[in-house]
Amino acid sequence: MDKTNNNYLIATIKSWNIQRAHELISNNPRLNIDLITDKKELTFNRLKNLNPRFVFFPHWSWIIPRKIFENFECVVFHMTDLPFGRGGSPLQNLIERGIYETKISALKVVKDLDAGPIYFKRDLTLEGSATEIFCRASDIIFHEMIPEIIKNEPELTPQKGKTTIFKRRIPEQSDISNLTTSTKVYDYIRMLDAEGYPPAFVETSKLKIEFSKGKLDDGYVSAQAKIKVKNE
Repeated sequence: MDKTNNNYLIATIKSWNIQRAHELISNNPRLNIDLITDKKELTFNRLKNLNPRFVFFPHWSWIIPRKIFENFECVVFHMTDLPFGRGGSPLQNLIERGIYETKISALKVVKDLDAGPIYFKRDLTLEGSATEIFCRASDIIFHEMIPEIIKNEPELTPQKGKTTIFKRRIPEQSDISNLTTSTKVYDYIRMLDAEGYPPAFVETSKLKIEFSKGKLDDGYVSAQAKIKVKNE
């Protein structure tokens, strides 16, 4: 382990993470931190030239190539208390199950998805819209977790406990027409209210109505509606 290596790489998407990555770079001029925001930019040759001590993936929607994680220490941040909740769409899967408090697990990338050893975990509340939750998580990751790993290089601990696998959600699962409680309706609207996610919706033979900015008050759900007339 080269303690003199001040090269790091952050590969991330979503506007809130990119903003905080730029802030981290600006606030740490002694560190050589490279930033990737496009899948095409994540190449073995680019990493080989940089030779990063750590490669951080605060939010990445693609499988990390084996050649990369086997040659560089790659760190992902997963929004569950691993090994509970390995797999896709952790935020939505948690809220759908009525789980409103979780952990952000910082773990090393290995061959099996979300199965690597853990650096450490941090608490995260799942109140508010998906955008608010992702921004809250981003603050913790960029202000606490990445600096902690860079500074102290914590020892890794194998995952312990029963493994639970989450499946990545598909757009059709955003349909709220069959939900039976106002709390469920509210949860669906808020957990999908972020850039890049298919919003909660109901559909008729001629209309599709999408919802955002949900609020729950005294058993009623209010929300902003976007109505699309089919075949128009």
